[in-house]
Amino acid sequence: MNPLRLAVIIVSTRPNRVGLTVGNWFFEAAKAHGQFAVELVDLKEMNLPLFDEPKHPRFGEYEHAHTKAWSARVSACDAFVFVTPEYNYSTPPSLVNAIDYLHREWFYKAAGFVSYGGVSGGTRSTQMTKQILTAVKVMPMSEAVAIPFVANHLENGELRPTDSMGHSAKVLLDELHKWTAALKTIRG
Repeated sequence: MNPLRLAVIIVSTRPNRVGLTVGNWFFEAAKAHGQFAVELVDLKEMNLPLFDEPKHPRFGEYEHAHTKAWSARVSACDAFVFVTPEYNYSTPPSLVNAIDYLHREWFYKAAGFVSYGGVSGGTRSTQMTKQILTAVKVMPMSEAVAIPFVANHLENGELRPTDSMGHSAKVLLDELHKWTAALKTIRG
């Protein structure tokens, strides 16, 4: 039996971003969890321009190589964890764009969140993104990792997680595994 495939998706594409550091920490935590085959996906490397396909994504008739590559990446996965900051109380545009590029590739898969930022720890971004994901039939988890005042947890280019962050990651991954296994039967 093939293991369930999880993509840890780093959302921020900004220079000097914290997302790569946070994403690397969660990627290692997900691998150590042992219930998924885990891959790290960086939206900065995917380099998706503002949505530029001539046909609606529901048709799956993509013309551009970047869209076909993104489609293959998302199609191959059973679940996602979005490592996301919060921009203006909402979802970063890079994530909205990445979701909007595709349609059926997202259907009946589960998603979790590792959010970070200032006082809110990026939770408002998580809440806004859940609304977008349900439009493409993704089941967002209520369990999450939120990292408030993320700068206080950075040392020498690495995230120094608290016990609470580690525990939240395990709880998220446990729940994500249950939902992912169940949803895979729907996709059959």
